[in-house]
Amino acid sequence: MKKTGYLKKVNSESIVQQIINSLTEAMINRQLRPGDKIPTETELAEELGVGRNSVREAIKILVYLGVLEIRRAEGTFVCEGFSESMIDPMIYGIILDKADSYENLMELREMMEVGVMQLAMKKISDDDLKRLESRLARMKAIVEEVPPSAEKFFLEDNEFHDIITDMGQNPLVDKINQVVRVLTHSMRMRTVENMLKLGRGAELYEAHEEIYMMLKNKVTENMNQAVRRTYFSEVAFEEV
Repeated sequence: MKKTGYLKKVNSESIVQQIINSLTEAMINRQLRPGDKIPTETELAEELGVGRNSVREAIKILVYLGVLEIRRAEGTFVCEGFSESMIDPMIYGIILDKADSYENLMELREMMEVGVMQLAMKKISDDDLKRLESRLARMKAIVEEVPPSAEKFFLEDNEFHDIITDMGQNPLVDKINQVVRVLTHSMRMRTVENMLKLGRGAELYEAHEEIYMMLKNKVTENMNQAVRRTYFSEVAFEEV
């Protein structure tokens, strides 16, 4: 068997994790690239000095994480592009963190949204502005309904922020932002429901209108405060 030259032998401690680390390092160093076929289980076991069962388990984990894919009759390949399954471990890691997850999550959310806005401002187009205007018009119409629909407003809210993320044209930022959006989903939905029940739909709309005007005029001052105003965190867990 011809050795690859880029995989390092592993020690006896945490063998499966060591195999994962070895393959990951090869990907980071671009010795294994998206679309490349990796060596067979037998070849990996021999080169790394480990058992085939450990190799098989490591491959299963990397397949679950969306890093590798098994093509029947062809072999195992490095995935090309982002897989939605990659989000799950990140979400569980944050959920299981012993720290005060709410405060940490709010800080992460604010940092992400401000960064997304800054990126969007550099690349915003007239078409982007029209798309945002369309969402704002729908938001305004919803809050004027009797009674206003929280589900419909929440949908438009998500679309509004998705457009801003799309403006940045950075798939890595988009994917990380998706994780934050998933983690804050129930909190954001509860906030919209409570704001509408309290008759504060106009405030909810105006907070998004302010974001739109900042993007349109490329205003960077007080961006953090403007983003924070869209949260209405004081009503997120209020019993209404």
